[in-house]
Amino acid sequence: MIPDTTAAPSATTSLAPDTTGIAADLLPYYEQTLTWTSCNGTFDCTTVRAPLDWTDPSKGDISLAVIRHRATGSTVLGSLLTNPGGPGASGIALVRDSLSFAVGNALQQKYDVIGFDPRGVGESTAVRCLDSSAMDKYLYGIPQGTRGSADWTAGLLAAHKNFADACEANSDGILPYITTDNSARDMDLLRGVLGDPKLNYLGYSYGTFLGATYAKLFPERVGRMVLDGALDPSISSTDVSTIQAIGFESALRAYMADCLTTSNCPFSGSVDEAMTDLGTLLASYDRTPVATSDGRMVGADTLTTAIVAALYSQDSWPYLTTALSDALQGNAEVALQLADFYNSRENGAYTDNSTEAFRAYNCMDYPRDTTQAEKDASDAKIAAEAPTIAPYWSGPDPCDVWPYQPTGVREKITADGAAPIVVIGTTNDPATPYEWSVALADQLSSGVLITRVGEGHTGYNKGNSCVDSAVESYFIDGTVPQNGLRCE
Repeated sequence: MIPDTTAAPSATTSLAPDTTGIAADLLPYYEQTLTWTSCNGTFDCTTVRAPLDWTDPSKGDISLAVIRHRATGSTVLGSLLTNPGGPGASGIALVRDSLSFAVGNALQQKYDVIGFDPRGVGESTAVRCLDSSAMDKYLYGIPQGTRGSADWTAGLLAAHKNFADACEANSDGILPYITTDNSARDMDLLRGVLGDPKLNYLGYSYGTFLGATYAKLFPERVGRMVLDGALDPSISSTDVSTIQAIGFESALRAYMADCLTTSNCPFSGSVDEAMTDLGTLLASYDRTPVATSDGRMVGADTLTTAIVAALYSQDSWPYLTTALSDALQGNAEVALQLADFYNSRENGAYTDNSTEAFRAYNCMDYPRDTTQAEKDASDAKIAAEAPTIAPYWSGPDPCDVWPYQPTGVREKITADGAAPIVVIGTTNDPATPYEWSVALADQLSSGVLITRVGEGHTGYNKGNSCVDSAVESYFIDGTVPQNGLRCE
């Protein structure tokens, strides 16, 4: 059980660090005294010093940026760490800019909500690669040659190599240490310096893999943990790509079915007929990219990015309808806005380093052991089950030219000995398909599955009172939901 305390931290303090069971060479990190400063009005901010290499602290330190929203109620249950996913999304921004989106009011009352930028991300010691102009060319440039040709493949690999070389040149030697394993160890450091004997954690999307990795490393320190929109830690990067492609095709079909019931839908006929017409639209942009007002060209790849961006939430479907209606008329401005949103681009600049951090984590976390036969099988499966997206989904693997070999493993995580871990899966989640949540809940020795029936990415705090009540009762009262709870 998590002890209640009325001695909540003040604006400038934390509870005394918890150093139970910490090795002597790591005590200087766990014994840190945090200096909090007021930031953004209702929040406190600090930085935490962590070892660059947890296996050899003598290699130097990195800094972790942390933000805290102190509990609004009189009885405080401790800290609740959060992670928005990615990998590469900013936990600072999640809490600072979207607190009520990240965590419901009931949890805000009982917990100090903690956001942090994982190593390599945002305001922490970060991966740095290209300037905005070069990033525009990398993300929005039109590849040379015919799609799938040798020239096309060579051009993309050269662009990936240029990106990787820039990351190596501009990141001050941190790339080999940007791994989920190290980030999970950082998270235990945050638990310790915040004074919590157990980790209470709410992780979304990739944040579920971070949480599961923590549970694997520190099962005895798991407090109350919810993993929402899970990754399956046992599958390869090729399988991830295959299943995501099929997931986005399924979500796109759900969007199209809804679109066809509205008066402003630019498509007609059956869902199959509308999807065929959308495929024709994408092919036309692949043949003849469309210029936009700022000089960038929108080809099929950027149009696909725009579609994917809008499928994360059903709330974005009207924007997708506008984007596709305009695109059919040769106007790609709204589609470009959606792609910019996906790539964190605003007013000509990139507001975060999520693209860089995403690449750094994935290239170190996923072994590059996929055979050509497995790649061919993946392409065939995507072509069969995601035919609209398939032509614009696959290409040369950018991790093939990353400057370091991966250190991560893909294996089932059981976290034997951990307290109950709640896993939430949404039945038509395109980014983290439902089957991954089922798989993770089955793998975890103490896994408990909640199913949200619906569209979109992740399940908690998305308007489903059944999910919200189960999560909040678990975090506040310790009431473990019924395994297999299904929330319509």
